[in-house]
Amino acid sequence: MSYDAYRSNKIESGLLYQDFIVDLMLQVLRFPVTIYSSRLYQQTVGEGPAGVEIKHDEKFGKSGHLWIEVAEKARPRAGPYVPSGIFRDDNSWLYIIGDYDTVFVFTKVVLQAFARTERYPIRENNTKTSQGYLFPVPMAYRTAARVLAPKAAEKILVAVGDLHELGRQLHRVAMANPAQRALFDMSEDWPEPPDNSNDEA
Repeated sequence: MSYDAYRSNKIESGLLYQDFIVDLMLQVLRFPVTIYSSRLYQQTVGEGPAGVEIKHDEKFGKSGHLWIEVAEKARPRAGPYVPSGIFRDDNSWLYIIGDYDTVFVFTKVVLQAFARTERYPIRENNTKTSQGYLFPVPMAYRTAARVLAPKAAEKILVAVGDLHELGRQLHRVAMANPAQRALFDMSEDWPEPPDNSNDEA
């Protein structure tokens, strides 16, 4: 697969996840997240007036780490990176990252503080388009402002090639009837994070 095709797929995947989070935040936390659609607003103000950055991390469920981005390039090339993610200069103060089963809501300042230490070294990703650090999931459970557990992955029947049906199913899961709050783990006593003895505490 060419890099352009890979990037196009990642963008579409990110947009689907973004819409899922918008529904989820409204239904579960009663927090409306609106997203600017023009590139000008996104580049000069932020992702939206609510000040929320949303990232879909498709690998963390298997890797045991969240990829916290600090800088990026549009494509692999020589030259410097530009600040992005938790260091993007915009109005965002919340950083939401995860997958369709587990969603972490962080304040950006917490993730920025970790980035400024040497505990989690800044590294380059495999496509050489992003710099960030690997944040252990057990630490994410302890430092996130909120952890949502929609457990939506198994509830979504992905019809290959049918993005319209996928979109409808994502919306239905996120906007489940309030009486079905069992879909979400909203207790104040969060479950213990997964035991991973190889991760840093």
